[in-house]
Amino acid sequence: MTTTSDPGLGAIMSERRQLINLAYRLLGSLADAEDVVQETYARWYAMSRQRQEAIASPGAWLTKVAGRICLDLLGSARARRESYVGEWIPEPLPDRTEWIDGRRGGTADPADRITLDESVDMAFLVVLESMTPAERVAFILHDVFRYSFAEVAEIVGRTPAACRQLASSARRRIRASQAVPAPAGPRAGLVRDFKQAWEAKDIDALVGLLDPRATMVADSGGVVGAALHPIEGGERIARYIVAIAGIAPGLTILERTVNGRPGLVAQLDGVTVTVAAFDAPGDRITRIWAVRNPEKLWPWTGVSPAEAGETTLT
Repeated sequence: MTTTSDPGLGAIMSERRQLINLAYRLLGSLADAEDVVQETYARWYAMSRQRQEAIASPGAWLTKVAGRICLDLLGSARARRESYVGEWIPEPLPDRTEWIDGRRGGTADPADRITLDESVDMAFLVVLESMTPAERVAFILHDVFRYSFAEVAEIVGRTPAACRQLASSARRRIRASQAVPAPAGPRAGLVRDFKQAWEAKDIDALVGLLDPRATMVADSGGVVGAALHPIEGGERIARYIVAIAGIAPGLTILERTVNGRPGLVAQLDGVTVTVAAFDAPGDRITRIWAVRNPEKLWPWTGVSPAEAGETTLT
């Protein structure tokens, strides 16, 4: 944690990147993460100068507040997602070279953006969604950000021993899901082959690239057209993918980095309408996550969640 006692603007704002990275991993939503960081800073500046100067470690204070806000949001998020139309997928992140700054008010400095590593792999984030809020917070803070269980306990409001058990339970969930990121090289080749087969509308080639038990999940939020339930089976996925290509003949498929891994982006008239992440632990694709909800694509489009409109692809 940061140990400086200087509560000045520079020292406080230097924590922004750490807080954004933490909040995104905890919430799976960059928009929510930015809101958390904004609220965290608002609470800091609501204190008197005397109270600020009395805090030995502003960075530790900011992390504690942000963690508690995230913990509260995770509790309410479950209720919100029960009314979400279709499947909910974490917001996909572009490589920083592909990031488009919109009018949301975010900074244009890449240093304030998410560090893309194995802890933002889409398969990993999806497993995090299956955890209880306390498990997720304890695991991310300790295993990813290397905070001690004593520090985690202050945020979660439990004993260090209890936090240790929460993190252990989270690890078991991850091992059970086999959410171990595959090397980027082999997966990049699979994704490229998938793109070419999709463009060629070659069902047989797509089936050959997909595991027979593969699953595809789409997230539209009910705003645009998409399958509301997971599509299971390599052949069914292949036929669905080819059908999409038939519906939108002007669709352009691009190879892009999605959450630090090879993925695909679909564009209509130059506008990103779908971002797809892949999981391929072996020599075939086992899972595809296709995010279509425009409110989750603003880093790719430059359009804020409030401004996101419907596309023509159904």
